[in-house]
Amino acid sequence: MRSHLCGSINERLEGQTATLCGWVARARDLGGLIFIGLRDHSGLIQVVVEPDNEPAFAVAEKLRQEFCVRIRGQVRLRPESQWNPDMATGKVELLAETVELLNASAPLPLLMTDEDGEEVRLRYRYLDLRRERMQNNLRLRARLNSAIRGYLEGHDFVDTETPILTKATPEGARDYLVPSRVHPGSFFALPQSPQIFKQLLMMAGLDRYYQIARCFRDEDLRADRQPEFTQLDLEMSFAQESDVQSIAEGMIRQVFRYVIGVELHGPFPRMTYAEAITRYGSDKPDLRIPLELVTICDAVRQVDFKVFAEPANDPACRVAALRVPGGASLSRKQIDGYTELVAKYGARGLAWMKVNDRSAGADGVQSPVAKFLDAASIEAILEATAADSGDILFFGAGPKPVVAAFLGALRLSVGRDFDLVEDGWRPLWVVDFPMFEYDPEEQRYYALHHPFTAPAVADAEALRADPANALSRGYDLVLNGAEIGGGSIRIHDPKLQQTVFDLLGIDEAEAHARFGFLLEALRYGCPPHGGIAFGIDRIAALMAGEDSIREVIAFPKTTTASCPLTSAPAAVDQAQLDELRLAVQRSK
Repeated sequence: MRSHLCGSINERLEGQTATLCGWVARARDLGGLIFIGLRDHSGLIQVVVEPDNEPAFAVAEKLRQEFCVRIRGQVRLRPESQWNPDMATGKVELLAETVELLNASAPLPLLMTDEDGEEVRLRYRYLDLRRERMQNNLRLRARLNSAIRGYLEGHDFVDTETPILTKATPEGARDYLVPSRVHPGSFFALPQSPQIFKQLLMMAGLDRYYQIARCFRDEDLRADRQPEFTQLDLEMSFAQESDVQSIAEGMIRQVFRYVIGVELHGPFPRMTYAEAITRYGSDKPDLRIPLELVTICDAVRQVDFKVFAEPANDPACRVAALRVPGGASLSRKQIDGYTELVAKYGARGLAWMKVNDRSAGADGVQSPVAKFLDAASIEAILEATAADSGDILFFGAGPKPVVAAFLGALRLSVGRDFDLVEDGWRPLWVVDFPMFEYDPEEQRYYALHHPFTAPAVADAEALRADPANALSRGYDLVLNGAEIGGGSIRIHDPKLQQTVFDLLGIDEAEAHARFGFLLEALRYGCPPHGGIAFGIDRIAALMAGEDSIREVIAFPKTTTASCPLTSAPAAVDQAQLDELRLAVQRSK
């Protein structure tokens, strides 16, 4: 139906005839000439319809935004004074010979701009996706997938599908369940990841596996979460951490080079989990923000201010400061705004200190807590934080995880507010994660990654003797403050695997009921193996410069896990429920 794409028309085609198909982005009647902005996925071109071409003009007069048309005409140069540098086709236009209406459009329910609200954009997603921004995002994502496949297949990885209908396993979130008609009362689960199956493929001798896999988690949503998402999954036999990281790092460098022309120089730096938490308050630090948390326990151990002194003398707690250059200009209202922010992360308040005159020592600071601190302590704080005139110090005191959480969030917020986020890309490997997290209320351990992650100690009894301080062989790849990939070396010894289950409160009977097929497979010469999974949605969003992964997913769900386009989830007929032998309990 067409000879060219709209975005391909340029001055080299001057004088040639072209047939274009697309949608009317705009139509204007200016003094008898009708100008049409014709758009397809490749771009936009200006079409001119002259009144002496009566058949074409009669059709053009009726055109409105998003009418679908086919136009044939001659390519001609625009006068130089009318060149449009904002359009790739801005030096040319198409003089219409025929205008054919393929399909009219009803009045649009949205503006077709970024000003449209998310609800209406998702309700009419097929219209929203026509926009250049969204077209670019989807095509960028397609290039990303293509680059990933090319790299991995060039390194002997085998693309292998794993089941979507599988068995429920604990992986940190609720499973989506699918009732079985053939086996009444039994349910499949949609996979949160292909974790167990990719390990089984290593036991099967596949050696190197990968898959761009659909995964499902029934959890609370936010900008970087969706109930169904896509991840790149890869696994390698006879591999150490360095083997997996080398493959993953090489892939990321090549993908960024191919998809967006960015060179990520290697090797990527490495940082332990403990160092990341201590310096940045996060296990996914954004290294583009040149702010760090500084421990000041030594400066405040002996002060009378119990809010500082007690945590400074408790090994499980910490007193830390965040220095913000130029922050002394903050108003009380702005500081109160930051106080509200940190409260969401568990802070009971936000102590602060403005450094008005560094040379004056304690006499040069302004702070609600200064009256509780002696001059020597204030001087020690200023020295430890390298504070200067015009800075502000924010303080955190309390249990280490709480202080890390709220000062880490504050660091990101003030970094953006003070325009401290540097340009560019800052990748980082975070390593030496704790093996377990301990929940004091439930008095039990949870796996920080998942229960199949190998501990740094290979001896089961050594792990059992000190689980609180055990490190794992897990690793995350972080880019600009986003965790884009996470993986580990897996447990390949049945005894060690059962020890981990025991520490997680999964006894032998439960382990065999839930993971019997995996434990059985471990008994038959399982090779050492490891792998990593990357969030395709997250990487695509970073490359596209989008804050939300919903902008790089064709048909995403809302933050309430619903689809405005299809009205899913929805009730089903009673006949379907009866066939599955299910009853719906209505909320009161």
